[in-house]
Amino acid sequence: MRILGLACHYHDAAACLLEDGVPTAAAAEERFTRRKHDAEFPVQAATWALRSRGLIANDLDYVVFYDKPFLKFARIISCYTDTFPRSLRSFLTAMPAWFHEKLWLRSLIRSKLDYDGPILFSEHHRAHAASAFFASPFRDAAILTADGVGEWSTGARGEGEDNHFQIFDETRFPHSLGILYTAFTYFLGFRVNSAEYKVMGLAPYGEPSFRKLIFDELVDLREDGSFRLNLKYFAYHYGLTMTNRRMEDLFGVPRRLPDDEVTKPYRDIAASIQSVTEEIMVRQAADLLRRTGRKNLCIAGGVGLNCVANRAILDRVPFDELFIQPTAGDDGGALGAALEVHYSALGNPRTPGRFSPYLGPSFTPDEIREYLSFRGLAFREFSSPRDLLPLTVAALERNAVIGWFQGRLAYGPRALGSRSILADPRFEENKERVNAKIKFREEFRPFAPSVAAESAADFFEMPRATGCSAESPYMLLTAQVRPDRRVIPAITHVDGSARVQTVAAQDNPLYHDLIAEFGRRTGVPVLLNTSFNIRGQPIVCTPHDAVNTFLATDIDYLVLDRFLLDKSEMSREDAQEWRSQFEPD
Repeated sequence: MRILGLACHYHDAAACLLEDGVPTAAAAEERFTRRKHDAEFPVQAATWALRSRGLIANDLDYVVFYDKPFLKFARIISCYTDTFPRSLRSFLTAMPAWFHEKLWLRSLIRSKLDYDGPILFSEHHRAHAASAFFASPFRDAAILTADGVGEWSTGARGEGEDNHFQIFDETRFPHSLGILYTAFTYFLGFRVNSAEYKVMGLAPYGEPSFRKLIFDELVDLREDGSFRLNLKYFAYHYGLTMTNRRMEDLFGVPRRLPDDEVTKPYRDIAASIQSVTEEIMVRQAADLLRRTGRKNLCIAGGVGLNCVANRAILDRVPFDELFIQPTAGDDGGALGAALEVHYSALGNPRTPGRFSPYLGPSFTPDEIREYLSFRGLAFREFSSPRDLLPLTVAALERNAVIGWFQGRLAYGPRALGSRSILADPRFEENKERVNAKIKFREEFRPFAPSVAAESAADFFEMPRATGCSAESPYMLLTAQVRPDRRVIPAITHVDGSARVQTVAAQDNPLYHDLIAEFGRRTGVPVLLNTSFNIRGQPIVCTPHDAVNTFLATDIDYLVLDRFLLDKSEMSREDAQEWRSQFEPD
């Protein structure tokens, strides 16, 4: 049974191939087109997924789309009608794309993929729920989803058991936790549907002094986690902006512009909306536990990428175990839609297991060697990637920054050790160095630690030390750095926290062994890990992407499979040529 799941037309388009219930190939379209958060039909991702398995589209049993376009269109028209004439400008901006492409998904799928078989449609939050529950290691679980908006639903609560699940409660547009957080992202001067993580990173620099004001004026929150927004402060439901002037009057400051200094009021606003978000998620999770009695919780939807809120749930709600879908955003909808068809619609039996996000493209040594030779670049070749571990660790000990490119690209927004930039976390200056000279991003942005799973509890105050909840394999939980282990300042955030990735040998053997070897040499089995990209660009996918980013930044060494490139051996002219093409946005 072969099912192709698709997601597109909002942000983070993606394709996922499911074979007999197992995801075998999945990637976001942005990784191929190099347009960050690319929302267009994922023709390149889908074509790659099929070719990687030796298939053509008509070998598929089903293609499934992650939401219902006509239902979403009905919601949009209803909102424009209710808010006319304020909505006229937004209506005129949005309609061409709907009438040109978005309403004609069946014909678009057939033409883009040359496919003649059955086409199915999930619902947006059912796809999120399926991506969380069916990919989880649990036989039964409560399910919580939250994001901007799907068709009408902006969040869902339900439960699953074996090969089926049900949704019994929804939050409906225009009331949305994801949109609330995005509206504050906009107000704070960051990019909508792209930079929400900046708000989360900024929050520890402020105090939640506006929390009460938000609850008094903007959010009517009930004990069970349901809520309503005071729409008079927002413009997203009728206009082309997220907030209006009333928001500026409420907080006593103008909307911050992208190049403005991030002063104390904005830091406090970030801390306040983060605190509000945590409270809503915790109340919803607690209500789920009361209503279902399930001891496991699965989370998906874009809000599920808020690792601070996820940790708050673990700390404040007595679930035994937690699984957060690592591709929690819209790109994960492609996976969820395919899983829902396989299990819920077709009734196939399910055996819970450990989910691996390493589902993207990989490249053979012959392909990499041919590319490097074509570029005329100096490189050293070793017998295997494992032979490079001692040299890589020695370079990290000398405080070099490493571009690390190994195996299959991870599906989702996090760098999980297949396309990563690595540095020694013991040197505080590495945070500023990597931010300013390699990532070209804001100085308040923290870096994540990758830690050998067996050593995580020695360095971090991990969640309850039983089962899955003691791990953070997808970089989706925060943990405090232990006070007696504050020897890793480059990955310790201003509040003493870190967004931890625990690396188990069974998940990524080579990356685990690199971290473990670094630990044997230094006593610290932890590496600074950030995504292998420059601000404004997707994570690198191919050797071509990796080499260009390596040349355009101050990365010292590039480890490509079993090949090593040394920046000191690159000509200044070659590096400068590529640097000029990669100016940050």
